[in-house]
Amino acid sequence: MEPPELRYSDGPTVEVVLVIAAPLDVVWTCVSDIQLPARFSTELLGAEWLDGATGAHVGARFVGHNRHPAIGDWDTTSTIYACEPGHVLGWAVGDIEAPSARWCFTLAPEGAGTRLTQWMQMGPARSGINLAIDAMPDKESKILRRRLAEHRANMERTLVGIKETAEA
Repeated sequence: MEPPELRYSDGPTVEVVLVIAAPLDVVWTCVSDIQLPARFSTELLGAEWLDGATGAHVGARFVGHNRHPAIGDWDTTSTIYACEPGHVLGWAVGDIEAPSARWCFTLAPEGAGTRLTQWMQMGPARSGINLAIDAMPDKESKILRRRLAEHRANMERTLVGIKETAEA
């Protein structure tokens, strides 16, 4: 059976989950460090807080520095839309009401450890992937599947890195 067609306008998503043998507060310290994922991702090079922010809170903004072999280097500005220490950290890329992507970490107790989930959704605003879709609209689903697979791989690397850091 062939997988269903993906459309950017439908807001495609990807999610990864990993159980970490560390308490919520230790995992939260890792998750709320916006620079930590850059140690594990092949795309995120680093991030810095903006506007004098020094940590995660609703409304805090940060800039992320990224690199992809197909399009080069770019920066994004994100705003935290959800922040409940020990439970959830979510941010919107670009305009908070109509972002080019939403990302979120959620934490939940799992036995003596923590179940960490990372989720992302493309759209609704345009992003770099739309240039490829515009150039090859008949390949939209294939382009999106490849991009989601790239995100999944980086998310998996990030969660494994957080696990190794939290369990050390």
